[in-house]
This record gives sequence, structure tokens and C-alpha cells, in this order.
Amino acid sequence: MNKYYLNYLDELESEAIFILREVWAQFQNPVIMFSGGKDSILVTHLAKKAFYPAKIPFSLLHVDTGHNFPETIQFRDDLVKKLGVNLLVGSVQESIDKGRVLEEKGKNATRNALQITTLLDAIEEHKIDCAIGGGRRDEEKARAKERFFSHRDDFGQWDPKNQRPELWNLLNGKHFEGEHFRAFPISNWTEMDVWNYILRENISIPSLYIAHEREVVWRNDSWIPNSEFLKLEDHEEIVNKKIRFRTLGDITITGGIESEADTLEKIVQEVSTMRQTERGNRTDDKRSETAMEDRKKEGYF
Repeated sequence: MNKYYLNYLDELESEAIFILREVWAQFQNPVIMFSGGKDSILVTHLAKKAFYPAKIPFSLLHVDTGHNFPETIQFRDDLVKKLGVNLLVGSVQESIDKGRVLEEKGKNATRNALQITTLLDAIEEHKIDCAIGGGRRDEEKARAKERFFSHRDDFGQWDPKNQRPELWNLLNGKHFEGEHFRAFPISNWTEMDVWNYILRENISIPSLYIAHEREVVWRNDSWIPNSEFLKLEDHEEIVNKKIRFRTLGDITITGGIESEADTLEKIVQEVSTMRQTERGNRTDDKRSETAMEDRKKEGYF
């Protein structure tokens, strides 16, 4: 009897598609959390595969901080138009204007944590019972603690010490009114897996991931891009460097690396030699040893 074996990318794809179909089966109003980064693009691509030839049955939810890379917003809008999916947008600026959150001040001010309130407000407004994210366990130690189906209480909070067991492929999405779940279909993927899959599937990504010339300033051990939101110190100098970004967040906190990787093949080769996590250039994660977990406990994605 002949046996059929999947290669590792096919196994990861199959697992992710199974989880996406489980989300659709168990929840009433799930959405894909879409930032325009490679992981949310990958999840959207997998959702397209999971339900083909039908359209993706999930809306995309973007928490817009107002400090995005322009390239990211353009990519988001083009992809939404191409796929014909519904886009929901939660505005951090609107949360600030309404007095729901207080904007940080100072050199290293960021709107990163402010997304929590905006996200939870969007979940309540649109009656979302499951938010599908592109978090992966290899990214950061707090994300390594997440289950595929991660429960949030009626305050939107996460308790990493009180999570439901996931035995074999049994996923429990039962929840009370007001509670919701986060689902992470690519939890078991690594950064290398993501890039190998993007290369194999020829998935379009923002140009920010490709090495390019850009105005940057050296801050917090990484190259921070110049923008209208950047406040320079007297000793800081804007220079032109050929860089690329391994992860995308706000333009104010996302650090780039010097690179010559201007093709997907070169990115795969470069990532294979990396010894630092891709979030090592995110200044929001450098605030404390538990910065990510503290935010996630409050409702961050």
C-alpha cells in the first residue's frame, strides 16, 4: 500500500486551513485582524485557499493608529479591492479624540498600547466573537504561550495561566455572552516557514520587506524611518541607507536592518542566517521584559 507524505510546508498549510475552517464552523461573526504585515497577508491567503472557490467569508479588521507606513495602507486597500472582502477599520485617532485613551508624549512616544482600547471597542461594536490573528510562537515569549483558540473574558483580557487544553485537534470555542476568542492558525510557523511559503506561493507583499533606499535615523539599536512623526534629538542625524523591515508596525517604532535582500530568494537566504528574533527591532517590545505579555493581558493582539 502506497503512503502519501506531505512536505513540511504542506503540513503547516493543512493545519492552518483546518483551524480557519473550525473558526468558521464554531463562531457567528469572526474576522481576520489585518495589519498589512506579512503574517496577516499570509493568513488572508490561507483563508482564500480554505474556502475556494467561494470568497473569503471573514471581514478584515484593521486597527489604524494613524502612524502607519503609507505603503502599508496602499497595499491594504489594493488587496481588499482585489479580494472583494469587507474591511472594518478601528481608528486610534478617533479613540484619542473621544477621550477614550490618552496619547503618549516624548521622544519614544508610541500609539502601540492605545490600540487595545480601539480593538476592544471595535469587537464590541461589530459583535465580533473571534478575531483571527497572525501571531506566531517563535516571535516572542508571550505569543509562545497562546493556544490556537485563545479565550478572552468579557473585559477582553487574557489569562495565560488559565487556558483551555487543546488535545489532538479538538478546539473548544464555547464562550459566554460578551466573551470572545482570538485564533492563531499559523502559531506553529516560523519566520523562515513564512518566507519559504510566500516564495513558493508567490504571494504579494509590501515593498517595505524588500531592501530599498530610505531616510533613517539610528535609535534604540535599529534604523528608524524618517517621518512626520519623528522628533529628532540634537545628536541624531538623518541618513540614507539601503534597508528592509523584518516586521511591520507603526512607522514610529518599526526598526529596519541594513540589507541587500531585494528579492524573495535573497530574503529567504538572509533569514536563514539570522540569530535575532524579527521583533528585536521593535522599540515597543524593549520597554520591559514583559512588555508584550502585559499588553496581551489587557487585550492586545
